Amino acid sequence: MVVHILGKSLPGTALLDYALASKIFGVGLKTSRELCAKLGFYPKMRVHQLTENQVLSITKELSEMTVEGKLKTILRENIQAKKDLGRYSGLRHALGLPVRGQRTKTNAQTAKRLNRYLAHR
Repeated sequence: MVVHILGKSLPGTALLDYALASKIFGVGLKTSRELCAKLGFYPKMRVHQLTENQVLSITKELSEMTVEGKLKTILRENIQAKKDLGRYSGLRHALGLPVRGQRTKTNAQTAKRLNRYLAHR
């Protein structure tokens, strides 16, 4: 059984805390465990064990947080602000290079891929 939360489909056999952390952008393992504790859920409970009211309470809490599209918009705006100010990190984003001082002779492929994604969207 698949459960849909904020338009994301969570597999029913997955653990609740890991499913929230892996499927929802901006929610990590710590945040998902805090969310489960706040709502009174056992964090190692399976997603298919949730009732409709529990799914609605999770959706309500997540809608009050900055996640998914809102968070991606904020990140894009911050990167664009750095570019507009002419900061070094903004230049690195624009060039698709590592931003935080990593080496570029080798092992820069991930940064090139990620910076290209965030910079041009």
